[in-house]
Amino acid sequence: MIRRILAVITVLFAAASSQAGPTVVDSSGREVSLERPAQRIIGLAPHIVENLFSAGAGGKLVGVVSYSDYPPATAGIPQVGSAYAWSLESVVALNPDLVVLWGSGNGMAALPQLERLGLKVYVSEPRELDDIAASIRAFGTLAGTAETAEKNARKLEREVSELQARYSRKATLRVFYQIWNRPLQTINGEHMISHVIALCGGRNIFAEEPQLAPLIGLETVLQADPDAIVASGMDESRPEWLDNWLQYRSLRAVSTGALLHIHPDIIQRPTARIASGAAELCRKLDTVRVQSEFTGNADSGLPH
Repeated sequence: MIRRILAVITVLFAAASSQAGPTVVDSSGREVSLERPAQRIIGLAPHIVENLFSAGAGGKLVGVVSYSDYPPATAGIPQVGSAYAWSLESVVALNPDLVVLWGSGNGMAALPQLERLGLKVYVSEPRELDDIAASIRAFGTLAGTAETAEKNARKLEREVSELQARYSRKATLRVFYQIWNRPLQTINGEHMISHVIALCGGRNIFAEEPQLAPLIGLETVLQADPDAIVASGMDESRPEWLDNWLQYRSLRAVSTGALLHIHPDIIQRPTARIASGAAELCRKLDTVRVQSEFTGNADSGLPH
């Protein structure tokens, strides 16, 4: 009799579990649970929107922010403002069953307000390459599109793994990554771009800075004398940022022609396309290695 009762309880528990809505843990460590897979989603940063599409949930987006321009299917989705200044009123009016918030971009201060309104919120804050795949999987779980999400997450992981195997143990290049020119701005070691640099066998010369995207002085860069300078913030057809370095001919990166450009969308956005940006950066840094050897620059900084 007891066994029969336990069997019935087990069946009932299994049935209840199978009917339960999706539950995930977001980037802030919060558990996010829905009664059923999300059907009306708002993404409050371009990278969030792109990752939702990678998760197979793009068709469920009812609101995005400005510069959410990839994939092309984002065109026509209502905008609720920018990643840094979105309209709470517009968000509420779209009646979402899931809002995906960019922790550092939108500000965690907005989270309590959204929750007080009864909205389900997932905080996205990918800092490492593994976090992108994890975000895609989480979005797939919440939207009921786990199969597509898993396929694309695995593809990203495979591409990153291949790059790591090919480049990460090559002679180290000291890299300065410029995200803005006036004022001069870079990234520290916690930034995802710094992880991409390491993936390519490089070392971010400002990795020890305490701020995620610190402002720096020109003299600091000149003294560090990097092997390569990478800029991504400017338009590809306007290389002024890199041209500005040409006047400093004593810089190693200038003398060896190691002034590199990577389109910001494929390296500064924490999305699956970062594998493409990483591959391009790795190839270009490898060319710098070859050029340094060819010019016989014994003080090229290889390795450090």
